[in-house]
Amino acid sequence: MIIDCAYYRDGHRQHTGAMSVEDAAAHCKQGGFVWLGMFEPTGEELVQVRESFGLHELAVEDAQTFHLRPKVEPYEGNIRLVILRTARYDDQREEVDFGEVSVFVGPSFVITVRQGVASDLHDARIRLEQRPELLEVGTNSVLWAILDQVVDGYGPVVAELERDIEQVERTVFAGSVAPTERIYFLRREVTDFYRAVHPLLAVLATIERGARNTVLLPYFRDVHDHLVLVNEEVAAQRDLLATVLEANMAVISVEQTKVSVRQNATIEQLTILATVFLPLTFVTGFFGQNFGWLVDHIGAEWDFLVLGVGGLLIPCLALFVWFRRQRAARQPT
Repeated sequence: MIIDCAYYRDGHRQHTGAMSVEDAAAHCKQGGFVWLGMFEPTGEELVQVRESFGLHELAVEDAQTFHLRPKVEPYEGNIRLVILRTARYDDQREEVDFGEVSVFVGPSFVITVRQGVASDLHDARIRLEQRPELLEVGTNSVLWAILDQVVDGYGPVVAELERDIEQVERTVFAGSVAPTERIYFLRREVTDFYRAVHPLLAVLATIERGARNTVLLPYFRDVHDHLVLVNEEVAAQRDLLATVLEANMAVISVEQTKVSVRQNATIEQLTILATVFLPLTFVTGFFGQNFGWLVDHIGAEWDFLVLGVGGLLIPCLALFVWFRRQRAARQPT
């Protein structure tokens, strides 16, 4: 749908009410320029805009598709299509929401097609309307305002991702195991963010070359400087997450080794017990037989206690002494 449509001339907005697409196209022939803003328009609305402003059908098709990388495409009639990726951090879900802005820039009009929740341009319009000296330059001033807001929106996302990475990093390097799924999810988000930021450097370089010898060149350079800083930070975050993932796998390996050592020690103890109780079982079975010697010599309780119970206690005592010596031998000196 159409969010706002305004006609600008001599650095000022020329009306306050709504304007139809047909009226906007007609005002393009009267000097100045028109800025038409649309949010997730239908196919019929885009067809109407294409016919009214003479847009290329491939450019309109691009505006309907969600892209992974920013780009700039020139078309006949001195019209450019600039596609930007927007980003916003959701504190509640701890995730990054991505959007897209397709900007058609012509000599007498600017058409913005927004996709996603992270692509609001209302603040950019208000900010530009407060700078009449820039509005007088023409449609490139709108492109600068949009780029400036998109790049400024990257800053909070970088800060929030940095906070999430630091939390995981503290957990891993403290010797604890961090959730591997969380690290992979952060790495995927940072990679998607990098795909939105890094290709925009080439787009801005192309736009800067077209803005030479104009008053807007320093403004585009300022946006470019901010974008370079964001790109470096995102690249560093991606490398850091790779290191954190490797460290977390190392911690997991150490923990698994500790578990294996404990299991081996337990099995060793059980093996020793089984070895000791094997002859005890034999002795017990032996005394359970009705041999003549046993019948003739074990006729009182003391005989049973000395020969029977004593025969069980002696191996147990020997086992206790052996365990003590083994434990003392394993302790570091």
